[in-house]
Amino acid sequence: MAKSIGFIPLRKGSKGIKNKNKRKIAGRPLFSWVLTEALFSELDEVYVFTDDTEIIDYIKAEYYWNSKIKTVLRSEENAVDTSSTESAIFEFCSNEAISFDIFCLLQATSPMTTATDINACLDKIKKDNFTSALTAVKTHRFIWNADGTAKNYDVFNRPRRQDFEGLLVENGAVYATKKEALFESKNRISGTVGVVAMPEETLAEIDSMTDWKIVETLLFERQKRNKRPNRIDHLVLDVDGVFTDACVYYDSEGEMAKKFNMRDGMGLEILRQHDVSVIVITSENSELVKQRMKKLKIENAFFGVKDKYSFLRHFAMDRAISFNSMAYCGDDVNDLANICSVGWSFVPQDAVMEVKPHADLVLANKSAEGAIRELCEFIIKYNQRYE
Repeated sequence: MAKSIGFIPLRKGSKGIKNKNKRKIAGRPLFSWVLTEALFSELDEVYVFTDDTEIIDYIKAEYYWNSKIKTVLRSEENAVDTSSTESAIFEFCSNEAISFDIFCLLQATSPMTTATDINACLDKIKKDNFTSALTAVKTHRFIWNADGTAKNYDVFNRPRRQDFEGLLVENGAVYATKKEALFESKNRISGTVGVVAMPEETLAEIDSMTDWKIVETLLFERQKRNKRPNRIDHLVLDVDGVFTDACVYYDSEGEMAKKFNMRDGMGLEILRQHDVSVIVITSENSELVKQRMKKLKIENAFFGVKDKYSFLRHFAMDRAISFNSMAYCGDDVNDLANICSVGWSFVPQDAVMEVKPHADLVLANKSAEGAIRELCEFIIKYNQRYE
């Protein structure tokens, strides 16, 4: 069986948008969107090649549950503005410990890439016997030469859109090639090339903040478009700003107290009696919260999770749970991807303004003031339609 690896090159520096790869888009670091899709694709291993040790540390901490992701330190000399992608590829490939039959280049600046797109490129090589493959977008725009002549249509016989074949435009998202072709050509694609079509919206490139805002909107809309709400069987909760009022009290020895609402606890107990499981995912690693979750008998409580979307996908896949049977309640930007993706999403009344427009329901109550209890009562009533 041919071994396929994913390769995601990242640089610490960025002129157009500062700290671009680590900057949050739709609530997650830019690079994490394509990385997550690579993890859930048919790639055997996924390598992040970067000179940014913060990203390396983040990946090691966040994706411990998936053994196929690796990090390799990129040299400073090969991480400057003039460094080409091919130079990064061959520095990486010079490591004799890395073996592969098919090499798949993935671009972090193409966050609309999905596991399906990656798999389609691999299939072009594995099943259709192409030497390499790339992703492209079919555009129906009319293209002109600089000399004022039309490139792809007759100006005196302008075709209707539905009759116009259009052009395939490389979108820079995914490139795959056989190992021998990569080393012989010294290029990401060569030989016979298979083309995988991606949606037109994936043609957007992130070179400016205007591009960033456009792509972020597209990400939000894509996640929401895939929602198909079913009966709610699982409720997923953030902690700070949902269970608590987002405040923490410290003394000289550290964390001293957090505020919880006892009625929320009763609501969750009643909810479980209606066959809805409760899951907690929080980015914090608080002993106080661990004690509270133990008191509430919430067994599926996960702490120190920064990339909540990747982890929830892993959790759902591991237990054969559909996102459409989940409800999610969060209050801040790191909850956005899950809020936009599950069957039902909720935010407390005092959630940050950035997340409210994306939730299915803004609760009447504030965090630690009955928001969870209100949510539990909503789910019980909502599920009655499935009885």
